[in-house]
Amino acid sequence: MTKSQSAPRVAALVGPYLSGKTALFEAILASAGAINRKGNAKEGYLVGDGAPEAKSRAMSTELTAATAEYLGEKWTFLDCPGSIELAQETYNALMVVDAAVVVCEPETDKALTVAPLLRFLDDHAIPHIIFVNKMDSASLGVKVTLEALQEVSERPLVLREIPMRDGNDMSGHVDLVSERAFQWRDGKASDLVQIPDDLQSREAGARAEMLETLADFDDKLLEELLEDVAPSTDEIYDNLTRDFRADRIVPVFFGSAEHDNGISRVLKALRHETPESSLAAERLGISGGEATAQVFKTQHAGHTGKLSVARVFGGEMKDGASLGASRISGLYALNGQKHDKLAKVGDGEIAALGRLDGVATGDQLSASACGAAKTWPDTLSPLFSASIHAAQRSDEVKLTGALGKLIEEDPSLSVEQHQESGELLLWGQGEMHLLIALDRLKNRFNMQVTSERPQVPYKETIRKAKNQHARHKKQSGGHGQFGDIHLEIKPLPRGAGFNFDDSITGGVVPKQYIPAVEHGIQEYMRCGPLGFPVVDIAVTLTDGQHHSVDSSDMAFKAAAQLGMREAMPDCGPILLEPICKVDISVPNNFTSKIQRLVNGRRGHILGFDAKDGWKGWDEVSVQLPQSEMHDLINELRSMTLGVGTFSWAFDHLQEFSGKQADQVVAAKAG
Repeated sequence: MTKSQSAPRVAALVGPYLSGKTALFEAILASAGAINRKGNAKEGYLVGDGAPEAKSRAMSTELTAATAEYLGEKWTFLDCPGSIELAQETYNALMVVDAAVVVCEPETDKALTVAPLLRFLDDHAIPHIIFVNKMDSASLGVKVTLEALQEVSERPLVLREIPMRDGNDMSGHVDLVSERAFQWRDGKASDLVQIPDDLQSREAGARAEMLETLADFDDKLLEELLEDVAPSTDEIYDNLTRDFRADRIVPVFFGSAEHDNGISRVLKALRHETPESSLAAERLGISGGEATAQVFKTQHAGHTGKLSVARVFGGEMKDGASLGASRISGLYALNGQKHDKLAKVGDGEIAALGRLDGVATGDQLSASACGAAKTWPDTLSPLFSASIHAAQRSDEVKLTGALGKLIEEDPSLSVEQHQESGELLLWGQGEMHLLIALDRLKNRFNMQVTSERPQVPYKETIRKAKNQHARHKKQSGGHGQFGDIHLEIKPLPRGAGFNFDDSITGGVVPKQYIPAVEHGIQEYMRCGPLGFPVVDIAVTLTDGQHHSVDSSDMAFKAAAQLGMREAMPDCGPILLEPICKVDISVPNNFTSKIQRLVNGRRGHILGFDAKDGWKGWDEVSVQLPQSEMHDLINELRSMTLGVGTFSWAFDHLQEFSGKQADQVVAAKAG
């Protein structure tokens, strides 16, 4: 058997919402002796889900780290959020780990929910195992579950054990490498027992399948199998370890975190087969020579200020050490919501580095250089927005600062000050994501914030041309105001924008006043006769008059606004709505449902094709009105077990008429 590593290692626990991932986290900590007893979802976990937002929702809303020793070796376990809307935090954490445990449920129709996680792990060559949880209450056999999971995994799955049953209930497992059977005992260590006679042939068949998969990557093992030579146990473990570390295979285990079944088996597999930290450093592009900290999370804590949570590679870092232009001011070990002061942090360990104000998630820090990691995953594109403002007007400035800290903590959040509506838009991955963000503003920064649906950036244009004369004349003692102009107003093709010209001859409107006419027209265009910004028109100044004393920029600007105000209602104003190009990504068994979704939102399908590099997925290109996109991600996830997603961009403006358009105009006027 390959000798286990003794340096500190890190494993992430990931999985979909309700898979029991945090229950496994607590069971592992209890099994390793890091906590005296484990919590549960009903009464609350002792270590996991400690944030107020997590407690109120009974779900993981942020990463939780805890350190434990198992058989003399130091481990840090990262419990990552399960919601697809919080995936950015999970992906960032996965970049620094040595291995991941993907937790899922034993239901074939839920196998699809782990597809995005498995894809990310394979794209970044991160070794991972699958733990099928809740097997104590499973109605399906392991083989059926394994087949469903293989459909969503690019790597071959290697079943490491088969179940023993007592009637319909699962009572233990048979290890396919050691060929030993273990009887489960709730809350206690398993008992070593004889393999039941009725499982002998099944165990032999499952073991043969495991060896055949391993032989695909080892010629010697293949020769042994062809010659009917039984490989040694150590040789099998060596193959499993080598292939696991290279992300060629995905070992599969099962059990019940709630009842402590199968937990020790997972821990032992991690201990013997997880690579040392140098492999993670290599993936991150970190070479030897000096200690380097890879930041994968940012926190703002009331008593410590900003914390950069990082894993250290290649050496040791001490409190007070300089990292580029920054200096560490406080080192802390993370154990759930507790922060324990440290004097130093060693190779492979995780710690929070205090008050590195210029440092962001994804940065690599060393004494000689600091900068963003080249291999860091892209920030997820925004899919859902809300218009927000402080409940108290006096808190607007405070809100801006709090949002900046929130985005530092979660880069998949973003803020936009909409130029036309003036709204402050908070963007994220879905409705739940934004609700959690608003709760954090309240809980961490004492910010009461209200939110509402954002306005749709409608525009308006014209369909008819018109010539308009306008005169602004005002006398009030002293110099008066006089500006007289003739305008020619015409529609332009869609997307042409605004064009201004003049055909003035003979100086009837002096050149110095012509820019004022253009400025007056542009100011009017901010709000046309329907109440929306005007686009795609051409205005030409054709004639006019001026007064040697009373004419001024202000007078001609006012005349231009008057002329536009009088002419535009007669130019056939029409509402324009923004149309977006949307690329929807779904597993191909859901592709047929996209037609109904798009039709129900006044859109149309442009075409679809297989999603590049994604086995069993399609990408459907559609056009949708922006007004129909606000909750698109909610419906899409609802019909695809949470895994469907999309990317989008503004495409064009389109004329909008009828009852719905009239309602939009009426709502604007009201």
